[in-house]
Amino acid sequence: MMTGVLGITDIWTYVLGTVAIVLLPGPNSLFVLSTAAKRGVSTGYRAAAGVFVGDSVLMFLSAAGVASLLKAYPPVFLVIKYAGAAYLAYVGVTMLRGAWRRWRDRNDPTTPRLIDAAKPAEMRSPFRKALVISLLNPKAILFFISFFIQFVDPNYAWPALSFLLLGIIAQVASVLYLTALIFAGTFLATQFRQRRRLAAGGTTAIAALFLAFSLKLATASAG
Repeated sequence: MMTGVLGITDIWTYVLGTVAIVLLPGPNSLFVLSTAAKRGVSTGYRAAAGVFVGDSVLMFLSAAGVASLLKAYPPVFLVIKYAGAAYLAYVGVTMLRGAWRRWRDRNDPTTPRLIDAAKPAEMRSPFRKALVISLLNPKAILFFISFFIQFVDPNYAWPALSFLLLGIIAQVASVLYLTALIFAGTFLATQFRQRRRLAAGGTTAIAALFLAFSLKLATASAG
């Protein structure tokens, strides 16, 4: 196949594929959405920054050959896979506890009317939590193993430029998508603010999705 832009073999296929993958619901985007709904736009962008940094680290590791190493040594991937699944399960259980508190205190006028009843201490580090979710997300790792690296021409003289351009494209798509989710989250917050039962139900649904992601990622394969 002929080399395209800066050693990328088929840039438009990569762009379309990346946009499609970014738009698929995942734990990263769900965490940003729920954080924005609970704490507002600025905190939502703090969570999004964690996603951007985590993805950048995975891109760098992929370019350095670590992604291929994970594929060649399945036990290493298994450790990351189960650690990521366990962390997502922890996030889901924490949100379920918040939903239960919301339901239990639904008739208490002094309870803050947020999308969930998570304690402020549980949301003090949205950047760190989003970063951990990104780094331990087998779905993202699989993306860099099976998709990201395939678009770099191995014969190109400056492959670092190829990886840089691929990374910029992926991050631009992610920024646009997460920005839309952040503002959607703030809209949802206004809808839930006066509807305590709906807020508890929304948190329960999000927590259930995190638990589902945990189960799905626990069965992910690097092959």
